[in-house]
Amino acid sequence: MDVSRRNVVTLHRVGVHLTEMDNVMVERLWRSLKYEEVYLKSYESVDDARRSISKYLHFFNQGRKHQSLGERTPDELYYESQMRTKAA
Repeated sequence: MDVSRRNVVTLHRVGVHLTEMDNVMVERLWRSLKYEEVYLKSYESVDDARRSISKYLHFFNQGRKHQSLGERTPDELYYESQMRTKAA
């Protein structure tokens, strides 16, 4: 079982119910991670891979604007939704 499948199973076991749209977003993340980070690099060690992938995920969530999110970052969208929830 690859890592992505294991993570989805783990999420399901702790009671998180994923929708079809959640699955689409997770698949897009995995695709972006593979094509924009992993396939372009030759890591020296597992620790090097972890550091580099962590840096990429930070950029993906906080620095990279996403067309599907109205040219916002995932963090911007998340915090906007949190503000709306608190205001309601």
